Amino acid sequence: MDRVALHGLKVHGNHGVFQHERENGQVFVIDLVMALDTAPAAAGDDLDRTVHYGVVAEEVAAVVSGEPVDLIETLAQRIADTCLGHEAVQEVEVTVHKPDAPITVPFDDVTVTITRRRP
Repeated sequence: MDRVALHGLKVHGNHGVFQHERENGQVFVIDLVMALDTAPAAAGDDLDRTVHYGVVAEEVAAVVSGEPVDLIETLAQRIADTCLGHEAVQEVEVTVHKPDAPITVPFDDVTVTITRRRP
């Protein structure tokens, strides 16, 4: 499988278990690595035979800015489902970064990474 990646997609969302996270929101950073066969697209120079990463970026942004969830694990699953909705994508690795998580000690980032495949 070939890989198409999108790193550092920044989207404001209102996810979290605390009321202030739901009210004020924060920026989430999303990384995606989608596995697919890009040979048919390359052979015919045909966008319809691959995944349009611009469209994926917009769809993922809509998920992150959309309906709030408590857990970034749930958010990662929704993003994975969105990516796998594209016929060419056979597998996706999703990392959700929550750099402003409400943690009382100094830290750089909190992430959840999941990998999902087509059945």
